[in-house]
Amino acid sequence: MGGGSGSGGGRRSRVGAGAAETGVGGPLLPETQSGMSPPPPGGSNGRRHHQQQQQAVSSMESGGDASGAARKRFTWKGPVIVLVFELLESIAFSGVALNLVVYLATVLHGSTAFNAAHVDTWNGTTFIVPVIGAFLADSYWGKYRTILASIVFYLVGLLLLTVSAAIPSLRPATACQMGEPCAPATKTQFSVFFAALYLTSIGTGGVKSALLPFGAEQYDDDADRPERKQAFFSWFFAAINLGIFVAGTLVSWLEQNVSWALGFGIGTACFFVAALAFVAGTPCYRVQMPTGSPLKDIIRVLVAAFRKRNVRMERDDGAAVLLHEDDANGDGEQQRLARTKGLRCLDKAAAIVDKAQEGEWSLCTVSEVEGVKILVRMLPIWVTCVLYAASLGQMTTTFIQQGMAMDTRLGGRFKVPVASLVSVEVVFMLLWVVLHDAAIIPAARWLTGRPGGLTQLQRMGVGRFLVVLALGTAALVERRRLRAIHGGSGPMSIAWQVPQFVLVAGSDVFCGIAQLEFFYGEAPAAMRSICSAFSFLALSLGFYVNSLVVTLVAAVTKRPGWLAPDLNAGHLDYYFWLWTIISVANLLLYMVLAARYTPKQVAAAVEPMRSSSSDE
Repeated sequence: MGGGSGSGGGRRSRVGAGAAETGVGGPLLPETQSGMSPPPPGGSNGRRHHQQQQQAVSSMESGGDASGAARKRFTWKGPVIVLVFELLESIAFSGVALNLVVYLATVLHGSTAFNAAHVDTWNGTTFIVPVIGAFLADSYWGKYRTILASIVFYLVGLLLLTVSAAIPSLRPATACQMGEPCAPATKTQFSVFFAALYLTSIGTGGVKSALLPFGAEQYDDDADRPERKQAFFSWFFAAINLGIFVAGTLVSWLEQNVSWALGFGIGTACFFVAALAFVAGTPCYRVQMPTGSPLKDIIRVLVAAFRKRNVRMERDDGAAVLLHEDDANGDGEQQRLARTKGLRCLDKAAAIVDKAQEGEWSLCTVSEVEGVKILVRMLPIWVTCVLYAASLGQMTTTFIQQGMAMDTRLGGRFKVPVASLVSVEVVFMLLWVVLHDAAIIPAARWLTGRPGGLTQLQRMGVGRFLVVLALGTAALVERRRLRAIHGGSGPMSIAWQVPQFVLVAGSDVFCGIAQLEFFYGEAPAAMRSICSAFSFLALSLGFYVNSLVVTLVAAVTKRPGWLAPDLNAGHLDYYFWLWTIISVANLLLYMVLAARYTPKQVAAAVEPMRSSSSDE
């Protein structure tokens, strides 16, 4: 789906500049052949003319002529700069995110419940802001300008974070070990720290929403070379995780053993270099300006469908009602989408009743209707992504808190930073990739007969299954740790956490890349930033769900509770079992939804399907 959506655009045929129509069960007819008059200037064609003018500006800004025919040739410079930017940004972001719960506990002296709730809230905000950034990128600023604006907020936030850790008056006077009673930070100290954190959250809004689709747009939509764009998604995912590895090993060790200010400063320097490289690479980019608000198109379809709710999709003589399409979709960056079965109530928005009298808010194209159908169909899948993200979020909160209650020494002398296991997960991911390519995919090819072995939805399902195993394993490890502590055996080695991180790594391999490809590939061309941001929105709401569950568990279990300040007096194992049950329910729901999902269909020619009475 990731490469197919782009390649479909290269197979479209162009049939004149006029509008075209399709009925239920027959070929699409050009306007000049149908004998129908074009809609008024305020209607669909008038709006398309305005979009074509914007696309002409876009083409000229990206080095082409007004028709887009002289578009820049593909080079690797643009994608490589994007990948380097993502690597350095991932180091900066992960250097803060991975050790945030440790910093709150040992430097600012927050309680266990306070730290978990605030980490989840910050993570949630960090991944919900990209939805706003995606809307600005797709509707007004374009992806390139959105990234530039976000870089400013990101840098200011990282600089303030470094300053708050470096200046003694902006943090408590003494450090505190886990389990020791210490006075918490003052309101001023907390305020400065959280102001820095939320400035970085605003900065991530443009970077996380626009960078991936911006990098993908540097490639040609070439049906003969779809592997280029597919490889970019894999490399982008690898850059994210390599950054996590560097941050969780080198940066985390420096933060916990040398200086928090030094660790944050390294992240700031990495992002500064990334910003310079991105700006310097401007001449290499293909910059596409937005063609208007996709939100307006969505509302138009809903309004038109409501207005025509009483329209029958079959005429009295049994013939099908013609559906409207606009050939301008094939001339710009817009995709022509083929009509799909289901959601017939929305098809009425494209039904031609009296074309000469219908305007922009009463007549939409088949492609616009299909774009709304895609969003409706993706929504249930996306809901399961929220719960999946909430389950996966234990890796950066309760998994780390569990590790902080264990013996972090290896070999008697070397002390392992607790957050480093999150980074070592990248090594486990590489092993999973080898297993994936050498055994799992060949076996899937043999069983299914498909060249790819597993579809994107199937890979996402495997990832959801593996996170169930990871949470169950964490619960068993925690039960064993508590028995060891209460039995007088002393703390268990942190090496016992390795199996749960191995399973999480496998979940990332199967679900991470597939989810990026799914939301980008299924999206209509004008909504790619917004749909790509769906992944980050799922992460955001997942963290909020985590925060809500932590608050509810703390309220219901009272003191000391499952999440006691001293984990040895609590029952973190019960908490892990709770999330195991939630994840099992989410997996079952996902399996039902994935089996019923209808994928996007890009029209290979100017001949969409006709609707029929059997399309229920």
